[in-house]
Amino acid sequence: MVKLRLRRKGKKGYAVYDIVAVDSRGRRDGAYLEKIGFYNPNTEISTFNFQHDRAIYWLNVGAQPTDIVGKLLSYDGVLLHRALLSRGMTEEAIAPEIEKHREIVRARYIRRKQLRIKRKENKIRKAAEEAKAAEEAAAAAKTAENTEVEAPAEA
Repeated sequence: MVKLRLRRKGKKGYAVYDIVAVDSRGRRDGAYLEKIGFYNPNTEISTFNFQHDRAIYWLNVGAQPTDIVGKLLSYDGVLLHRALLSRGMTEEAIAPEIEKHREIVRARYIRRKQLRIKRKENKIRKAAEEAKAAEEAAAAAKTAENTEVEAPAEA
């Protein structure tokens, strides 16, 4: 069975990947049938690129993408391209649809990233407030303990 999967390259701690068609029984970085794109997760917005025609060819002949490659194919619009081709649309009609899809995906990525940052800031703020409340409670308990100790001594 042919798989579309990642092939690791790059330095230790800075991996970049080729997206390749490979026999599923082969090793991760072993021999491959064809390189159809690349993926760099190290940039601010992960960069990836596909040869749409070759990716569609491999999908049409039965190649199965791995989970990550499947998502990348979807984000880049390859799966949309394939679906529109199967409906009989021309390349000229497909190009604007793919560009619109890419803009939507990029906007979604940015929006979700901002939400993740907000959640992280809220979590940090909440932890700081809880720590401050705990300090105040400890100080109040210590003050109450000191007053309880002094009260019986006066009587």
